[in-house]
Amino acid sequence: MALSAAERDDLIYAKKLLESQGLAAKISTMVGAPLELGLNKLPQSWHGAIQKATRKSLEKALAVAVATLGEKENRPPTNQRHAVAAGISGAVGGVFGLPALAVELPLSTTIMLRSIAEIARSQGEDLRLADTRLQCVQVLALGGGVEAGDSNEAGYFAARAALSKAVSDAAAHLARHGLSQQGAPALVRLISQVAARFSVVVTEKAAAQAVPLVGALGGAAINTAFIRHFQSMATGHFIIRRLERLHGQDEIRRLYEKSS
Repeated sequence: MALSAAERDDLIYAKKLLESQGLAAKISTMVGAPLELGLNKLPQSWHGAIQKATRKSLEKALAVAVATLGEKENRPPTNQRHAVAAGISGAVGGVFGLPALAVELPLSTTIMLRSIAEIARSQGEDLRLADTRLQCVQVLALGGGVEAGDSNEAGYFAARAALSKAVSDAAAHLARHGLSQQGAPALVRLISQVAARFSVVVTEKAAAQAVPLVGALGGAAINTAFIRHFQSMATGHFIIRRLERLHGQDEIRRLYEKSS
């Protein structure tokens, strides 16, 4: 069945969101200086700390996804409320700087995940399913970019393909065992693959907080941009999944690549 005019508009909108300006460019505009200035100010030792904070945040996000996302009542997504909450948590980073990342990032990530789950539900997803909940976690990788040299995985569909086996294996594990075996290879593999992409954006956020700003106000603004970025990724991703349920993955990908 051919897409309706409204569905074609949705597809074009989703592509616009998924291929929009990256977070680094948005933050550079906000800060008024290239983000490289902040990246250069990050001590080498902080890269390890960022990786550790990212993994901790994703482990918490996975636990939240499994334990609570399916229990929320059915209502439209409240993006603004979550953005405000993330901004408040970001104010901590603005006041205390990089040392606060280990405390602030898990909180911000949990807020983002709940917002992503509401967006998923608004597009017809069933949050009672393990796969749907892990799709919410996967959004943190779709908006995270890739390291240098991984350009083949930079596109939306390429990123999904790279993560698909890890997501399906983790979903199968959770369906059988829940989180009783948190160190299971399927869960570790998913966390590692998502972390490799999510940490790129976390590093950009940390770099922006290393640029002299206006204290708490600057941290709040950066975190608001942070969650807005992933809300856009979630909206685009779950629109695509809704259209795929109706018309098939191959057809939607073909039309996606043709659309402008």
